[in-house]
Amino acid sequence: MLVVLAAVAAWPLARTIMFAFTDATLNSLDSYSFVGFENFANGTWGGLMADPVWWTAVWNTIRFTLVSVSLELAFGLVVALTLNVPFPGRGLVRAVVLIPWAVPTIVSAQMWAWMLNDQFGVINAMLLGLGIIAAPIAWTADPDTAMAAVIMVDVWKATPFMALLILAALQLLPGDCYEAARIDGVHPATVFFRVTLPLIYPAIAVAVIFRALDALRVFDLIYVLTSNAEDTMSMSVYARQQLVDFQDVGYGSAAATLLFLIIALLTIAYIVLGRVDLAGERS
Repeated sequence: MLVVLAAVAAWPLARTIMFAFTDATLNSLDSYSFVGFENFANGTWGGLMADPVWWTAVWNTIRFTLVSVSLELAFGLVVALTLNVPFPGRGLVRAVVLIPWAVPTIVSAQMWAWMLNDQFGVINAMLLGLGIIAAPIAWTADPDTAMAAVIMVDVWKATPFMALLILAALQLLPGDCYEAARIDGVHPATVFFRVTLPLIYPAIAVAVIFRALDALRVFDLIYVLTSNAEDTMSMSVYARQQLVDFQDVGYGSAAATLLFLIIALLTIAYIVLGRVDLAGERS
């Protein structure tokens, strides 16, 4: 297992970090020179740390992560609490709720790109029919709406995943404490905040970590919906642009290395500050 992990994860990561300190290009991966930290920061070109487009991508990624994961947590909690209550057809509803998560990201992104199109999209047709808007909106092309559209699609797709993890935790809660609260006449809101929420906190913390990791390295969703648009460009899209479009492997690898470090530091900070025990307990 360790050999397989080293082959598919450790070696590519080490090679990317190594390229970050070189002037390698896509046309000459075997012929390069070590340039130290010039790709990150230097007095002549400025490097990544002085590139405003890179910092725009960093801000876009962090904003996307904070908003989308927060909305997914809120909606996922509501869905999980609803599905935890017995009602006729609950099994069918659970299966239907998981459909957005089961659809591949590329497929769902392209589907929403058609739906949000300003000329033939069904979203504009519905809003025009209801009189909410007076003219079609180019949701993914307008800088004022592009990020909101991307977040909306991500929330639609990832909320079932959040709901599934929270629902699994709800299913394991002991019933005796709820029975005692019912007998004592405790208000349901108090029971939720004092009993349910603390007990499912570990599951929520793990769900948030998983979703935050996905959101911080988001690429396919943003690239399909808005391509290389600077208003929605994520760190992964920026790294891909440098690596493929500009064929600058050294500079693109430096961006990928910083992306890895940012994700690692934010994850560690969340685990430490949130006092998350990944074994399933809250310290």
